[in-house]
Amino acid sequence: MTISSKFKTIVVAIVLGSFSSFGAAGADGSSEPKAYEIPRSQVVPIKDTATDRQYELYIRLPSDYAKTADIKHPVVYTTDAAWHMEMLSGAAEYMLPNSIVVAISWQKDSKDDFGGDERPHRSRNRDYTFIPAPTPELQAKYKDGEARNHLTFIRNDVIKYVEANYQTDPAERIYFGFSLGGLFGSYILFEEPDTFKHYVLGSPAFGPRDLTFLQDLAAKREADGTPLDANVYVSVGEKETDAIPLIQTFMSTLQRHKGAGLNPKELEVVEQSGHSEAFPATAVRSFKWLSDLMAENSAGE
Repeated sequence: MTISSKFKTIVVAIVLGSFSSFGAAGADGSSEPKAYEIPRSQVVPIKDTATDRQYELYIRLPSDYAKTADIKHPVVYTTDAAWHMEMLSGAAEYMLPNSIVVAISWQKDSKDDFGGDERPHRSRNRDYTFIPAPTPELQAKYKDGEARNHLTFIRNDVIKYVEANYQTDPAERIYFGFSLGGLFGSYILFEEPDTFKHYVLGSPAFGPRDLTFLQDLAAKREADGTPLDANVYVSVGEKETDAIPLIQTFMSTLQRHKGAGLNPKELEVVEQSGHSEAFPATAVRSFKWLSDLMAENSAGE
């Protein structure tokens, strides 16, 4: 069985198992089963102090957390908390067991900013994109292009809160983003490269205008001499035929700026996978890459 087939089998089993529990009585005879909670996890409300928007942090601690105050833990920061928390927590349990996972939610009070629209993911396009929509109509609907504001929130509120309240290693901050989250991560990499040490950009949702913007931003960093000291992992599904050329162009941009400190891994193509199917493999393979990278760094110290 191929790796792709194994992931499909696991996902189907999880989905079928979830549906089979609906309406079932508890094993102890109670009328309804209890919801499962991720061990050692917390939900922390947090406010964007610049905009007063409300978010939540889903935080998962490693099993050996707080055994000694001398242990400092790498932190995986991710967007799209509702979609990513479970998968990344599971992958971290096996491949990055010493890490803290911090998943940032979508805006909790977004209906106030989007005309009463209560869809939970409504803030994604606004927060993860860095250029306005191509037409006034689309811009009025999605409010694209506020990635700078969201990055400020992450730097000034999220990271400061986490590092003030948990045993973290600020030198080992990790970013994981998929699709629009991958697009957002590519912006962070060139806008404020010191935000994270390691970047995982899964199937980043580039458009041609995004690439032009990023190429110009990379050239600006080269001109002002900003160090780009970061390790970068980029993936794409083999069946994402429209996205592959754009992502390959982005990889060329990374290669051109290796002299400034960028360390891009060769593009990871997830075989037999489309966009959504590439997510589980990206989580597992990128965490393996991170584990190996950190082991190499520790051996070299």
